[in-house]
Amino acid sequence: MLVLDVGCGELGLRGLEPRLDVLGLDLVDRPEYPGPFLQADAAERLPFEDGAFDLVYSSSVVEHVPPARRAAFARELLRVGRGLFLQTPAWSFPLEPHALLPFAHWLPAGARRRYWRLGAQGPWEDVHLLRRGEVEALFGGPVLAERVGGLAKSWLRIAPVGSLR
Repeated sequence: MLVLDVGCGELGLRGLEPRLDVLGLDLVDRPEYPGPFLQADAAERLPFEDGAFDLVYSSSVVEHVPPARRAAFARELLRVGRGLFLQTPAWSFPLEPHALLPFAHWLPAGARRRYWRLGAQGPWEDVHLLRRGEVEALFGGPVLAERVGGLAKSWLRIAPVGSLR
């Protein structure tokens, strides 16, 4: 099974199982990535044929894609994959998962920037969490909820291999 790990970071899926046939893809260069790697913008046309990958895997990435580029990002992931596993934090969950602060993502932009300085460090101003309907509109359905205490913590779009073609 050939997997495209979109937004792989330093280890991605290779950190979980080094024997997987995985190509890491990230917007920034990752010289430390332990395997085949491509630096590219997944919202642009990737150098692969339609359905080149058995599975496209993307965990906690789409919320970092600027809203105006999300449709192109989704189209490209769906184009190159025959199956999809997508996970993204839910806008409806009260704890913002990047800054690790309650309610941070619900505040107006100015207040959010000041509040986020109290939390985990990072460029969180560019994070835009998605609602379930947004995930459905971009990647199709069904979209599943990963729940904590009855609240949707993350959205999952899982399309088994072969279901996208």
